[in-house]
Amino acid sequence: MHKRRRLLAALSIAPLAAALPARAQSAPRIEVYKSPTCGCCNDWIDHLKANGFSVVAHDVGNNAARARLGLPARYGSCHTAVVDGYVVEGHVPAREIRRLLIERPQAVGLAVPEMPFGSPGMDGPKYGNKVDPYDVLLVLRDGSARVFQSYR
Repeated sequence: MHKRRRLLAALSIAPLAAALPARAQSAPRIEVYKSPTCGCCNDWIDHLKANGFSVVAHDVGNNAARARLGLPARYGSCHTAVVDGYVVEGHVPAREIRRLLIERPQAVGLAVPEMPFGSPGMDGPKYGNKVDPYDVLLVLRDGSARVFQSYR
């Protein structure tokens, strides 16, 4: 009889226990600074949302935000974002942003300089299905960078 009660009790709290990890891993909030007319920026935002990010877009351009956040202009692209204290510049895949948030390196953030075809927001038929090799850079506090992930 006691085994049956324990089993029933365990089964009754199973749905609550299953919900805990989802709540603990709530959607990371990312703020994006971009031009109000940039289509690829909007496509990158769609990529982030499809990958579980909560996005707040600021249609004010990104040069001032990039400078304010301390990312050297040489790593620039068409949009600048900030998530949990890290800068994310350009068409960085959501997968690498999640990795950044897990690993938490001592860095300014991530950058995909320029706008390579095949990166999130610069992909698909709209861009002729072209795919350029590119690197996601980890930008360090001294302004240098190293490859965080290569896409070939």
